[in-house]
Amino acid sequence: MVQLGKRYRCEACGTEILCTKPGEGNPVCCEKDMQLQQPNPQKSSD
Repeated sequence: MVQLGKRYRCEACGTEILCTKPGEGNPVCCEKDMQLQQPNPQKSSD
């Protein structure tokens, strides 16, 4: 399932996409499923 607002990356060529509409299945690039990217940790403002 593709999740709204999530970023996906192709491990083969480095293409990144941002999902603007949710739906069934997985995004595909270079004939492989794209990998869901994890959010970068943010520094504390303390």
